[in-house]
This record gives sequence, C-alpha cells and structure tokens, in this order.
Amino acid sequence: MDTRSNSPEAATQSRRRFLKAGGLLSAAALTPGLAQAAAAAARPRTTPNDVVMADAVDLSGWIRRRQVSCREVMVAFLDHIDRINPKVNAIVSLQDRDELLKQADERDRQLRAGQYLGWMHGLPQAPKDLAATAGIVTTSGSPIFRHYVPKQDAIIVERVRKAGAILIGKTNTPEFGLGSHTYNTVFGTTGNAYDPSRCAGGSSGGAAVALATRMLPVADGSDMMGSLRNPGAYNNVFGFRPSQGRVPFGPSSEVFYQQLGYEGPMARSVTDLTLLLSVQAGFDARLPLTIDQDPHTFTTRLKRDFKGARIGWLGDFNGYLPMEAGVMDLCREALKSFELIGCQVEEARPDFSMEQLWQT
Repeated sequence: MDTRSNSPEAATQSRRRFLKAGGLLSAAALTPGLAQAAAAAARPRTTPNDVVMADAVDLSGWIRRRQVSCREVMVAFLDHIDRINPKVNAIVSLQDRDELLKQADERDRQLRAGQYLGWMHGLPQAPKDLAATAGIVTTSGSPIFRHYVPKQDAIIVERVRKAGAILIGKTNTPEFGLGSHTYNTVFGTTGNAYDPSRCAGGSSGGAAVALATRMLPVADGSDMMGSLRNPGAYNNVFGFRPSQGRVPFGPSSEVFYQQLGYEGPMARSVTDLTLLLSVQAGFDARLPLTIDQDPHTFTTRLKRDFKGARIGWLGDFNGYLPMEAGVMDLCREALKSFELIGCQVEEARPDFSMEQLWQT
C-alpha cells in the first residue's frame, strides 16, 4: 500500500526538500571547494597521529580510498620528523618541505584522475644512504661523497618510486656500511629509538630507528653480515635479509662481490614487510643472477599450518660467538613460541671450524 500523502501541504514540503537538496548538490557540483568539503565531511576523520601510528598496509588503504590525502600524510610525517629526528638523527638529507608537498599534491591529482600507482602511492620513503637516489645526495656515510648526487636510482629505489612512494631524504649509515654502529663524520651518530644514548645497530641503523619512531611507514636496508637484522633487533622492528638474487642489487658492472650482501625490507609488521618485499623483488635483466619469480607471491595470505616445520638454531656457535649474560636465555625462551605453533626447533651445528673459515 502506498502511504505517501497527496495533500497540498505535503507536496509543498516535498518540493522544498527537493529544491534544498538539489541546490546543495548543484552548488557542490559547480563549486570544487564545496565538493571537496562535502567529500571531506563524509569520510572518517583521520588525525596526524593516526597517520604516523598506522601500519603501512592500513595507511595505504586510507590513501587509496581517499580517507586521507597524500598531502595530509606528508604533512603529518614531516611534522613528526621535525619533532623526533633531532633526538635520534635517523633521517639525513631531508628534502625541501615545499617541494615534497608539491609531489604529494601530484599524487592526490593522480588519484582524482584514477591513476593509482600501487600500494606505496603517496607514502614517504627515505632509502638507506648507500642506495643511489637520482637528484638526492648519496654520501654512503663518507666525506668523500658528501656532495655526490647520482644521476640514476638504484633498482630498489626505481621500484618504490614506480609504486608511488615519495622520497623525502635518506637514512643514516656508517661509512660505506661498514659496521654494526651507525655513525659517520658527515651526519654524526644515530641513537637507539628507545634510548638515544645507546647503539642503534648497523649498518641500517637509521632505517630501523626511523621505523621504530614512526618517522617512516616502511624502510629499506642492506645486509652482508647482519646489517638488516641487528638494527631491527636493537630497535624492535623487523629486518629481513632475502636470499641471494631475490632483490636485485644495482645497477652495477660488478657481479661477484655483490653476492655477499643483499638489499631488503624493514617494517614494524610481517605484513608490511612482505608488501615492501613484493615491490623490491623480481627479475631484472641487467642482473642475470636475480631470481625470476613473480614478486606478487609476497602479497598473498601469509597464514599456514606450521606443524612439523623445522627451525635450525645456531645459538652462540658452541661458544664461538660472545654473548652478554642473559641474551641466550632470552632467545631460548622466545623459541618456545615457535614450538607452540607446531614447529620443531633443532640445534644446528655446522661441522666446520669458524677460525678456518675466516682464514679462507
């Protein structure tokens, strides 16, 4: 049954409501400022603190759904960097704010035009200061390269730019990445995220501290003998050293020495880490030793049954590696978490002499 009234009064009220609504819609359509204001009012309110505290995967979704603009994201991170970075010195060669905001505005324009570049669209990034960045000083932590500005990006930098990231600067590293403490004569020392008077680890110490203090949503690093892993551990974030060839290192004419060290992702969650790896990984024809496998594998669901999975545990290599009191006990306690989900933890004892290895 139709319960709508046919009275003249009801018809007049309906016309008024229609004209009022139509007037608002027409004004919004004809006046871009009103249209943007209406869209902003309709979306959930996101504060600058929400932006910097969010996991990268969530922040990416907010940007794609236009719950927050790329400009708002950039302002939130730059303001946070202004407050935090002087205390820890993790981000170096920070770029001009106005120029970064112009780049953020361009990312917003692309979104409005339906040009979504990838899950890193509009996310601020600061590559480790060993990775070449076209147009941005790359010192490698050395006074020799204090003013060196590359003309070409490293491959991992190419890939994050292509995925929509905006480069805001670099993260600090010891000179040439040599060492597990992040300090150099160009930019100084990077302090630990939890206590700046303590060691940040290295050589990706700047990246780890920037992540832990929420100055970056995700970060990259490189690792020959722990440079992604120990700063990750020192600052309570994840640093993942990929297998040889998983992430192309270059471009470079040298293909022997580079096999000893690999670039890889750092993040505050495993999901964020694998998403960044999905951007970094993949075959590159300039480097024939890279793995030819679809990197989108790393965007698939991570959950699996770990019952029966085997984990090798090196420990302190039968006392060869010196440890501070309590570290081994803490690690052994943590291994119980793997056993709880069905893993089998085994003592791994390579049958060769470490002393002889170093003499080789």
